[in-house]
Amino acid sequence: MSKGVLYDATKCIGCRACQVACKQWNELPAETTTNSGTYENPPRMSAYTFTKINFTELEHNGKFQWVFNKQQCMHCQEPGCAEACIVGALVKTEEGPVTYDEGKCIGCRYCMVACPFGIPNFEWDKPLPWIRKCTFCADRQGAGLKPACVTTCPTGALKFGNRDELIAEARRRIAEHPGTYVNHIYGENEVGGTSWLYLSPVPFEEIGFPTLPSAPVTINAERAMAAVPPVLVGVAAAMAGIYWLVQRQQKIGQKAGEEEKQKEKVK
Repeated sequence: MSKGVLYDATKCIGCRACQVACKQWNELPAETTTNSGTYENPPRMSAYTFTKINFTELEHNGKFQWVFNKQQCMHCQEPGCAEACIVGALVKTEEGPVTYDEGKCIGCRYCMVACPFGIPNFEWDKPLPWIRKCTFCADRQGAGLKPACVTTCPTGALKFGNRDELIAEARRRIAEHPGTYVNHIYGENEVGGTSWLYLSPVPFEEIGFPTLPSAPVTINAERAMAAVPPVLVGVAAAMAGIYWLVQRQQKIGQKAGEEEKQKEKVK
């Protein structure tokens, strides 16, 4: 069964232990980043930060609240990034992770455009850059381990398991504590569903989560990518036409020059 993680914002204390564990496991360099307090639109993290804890200060139901949320690749059930990738560098596995093979990547960055959450990032600072994003610790899962971020969470804000069971758990928490959570499991249906699921004490749009339809973004990606071959053919034909015209003008010019030289010799 496909795996997932349930993130409960009411249990998160913003310690960022998950960020540290992610950096350590993936051997990512330390860096100085600015925390905007909410998701950007689209959210765009550094290529060397796979997960980030954001926080939002807001007033909800007459009370001041400080709400945390964890940002990383959502590992969509039907990922637009994988659909847009023309070389198969991004693949959705049955276990849940959307994996990336840099050996196949050609750096087109279509995945960055296709992702509705704005997650894939580019190593802009390198002469030979690659796409970087959260791997859902596919290597750890393959060894029977939990993702590093889940393992290190001290409050139980992150729960790893089968996606269907996590959805049932989320529904149970909402039913048992209706005053604690909004009645919405973010990621259950958004863009066809995601491997990461969220519970929140406030509406998700108030903490910067994008409001997305239930239809997978792969529909648009398929349409866009289907248009690529005809466009390439059209561009190739246009360029060939331009090349022919340029060559023709050059030959005409050369012929005129030769005729002029012949006239000069006759004189």
